[in-house]
Amino acid sequence: MRIKKHEQITQANITKVIELLNPTDGSKPITKKEACGILNIAYNTTRLGNIITEFNETMEFRAKRKAQNKGKAATPQEIKTTVGLYLEGSNISDIAKALYRSPAFVKGIIERIGVPQKLSMTDYEGRRNAMLPEQCVAEEFEAEERVWAIKQNYPAIVQRELRPEQATERGYKVYLVNTIECTQDDLKDTYFPHLEHAGKQYCLASYELGSLRHLREYL
Repeated sequence: MRIKKHEQITQANITKVIELLNPTDGSKPITKKEACGILNIAYNTTRLGNIITEFNETMEFRAKRKAQNKGKAATPQEIKTTVGLYLEGSNISDIAKALYRSPAFVKGIIERIGVPQKLSMTDYEGRRNAMLPEQCVAEEFEAEERVWAIKQNYPAIVQRELRPEQATERGYKVYLVNTIECTQDDLKDTYFPHLEHAGKQYCLASYELGSLRHLREYL
């Protein structure tokens, strides 16, 4: 289904339209013109019907796949997909839809494998108090190693250790890292389509970084 920028063809809106077109409380159904208005599309009954039909077919397919997967253990591919999407910023609900699994199933993988928690960028309190899973705790890192910058809420790449001669005195090591805040897909329509990723540079203590070594087989 091709969607224009201004159109509001979301799952929530389509569900709302279906309910209002077929009310179960005895109220008067809305008109198809009103339904098109909710979706912010041009008045076109044929397209409206196609949108609803496609939506219903998609929901039926998801329900069928979820029923087929119910009770089955996570496959290696499901674990790999979960880890990759979660570290890229996808939320648990969206990953569950992609896998035709429940949110609880996805959350279980994340907690069991020890994936750093990706928080909403507006969750300032959560980011300030975020803690690393035990599997991510490490005291030193190597150059070019991919890590998790917990306060920045992004993966990062270690450039080098800073002033290693002072590490013993301060009690921890400090590293120069570059965060990965957008990938090549995000940059393809910018002035920098040749870059693999982009972000910011930080000087971070080792306790502000999380190891992703235990996740390498899934990345």
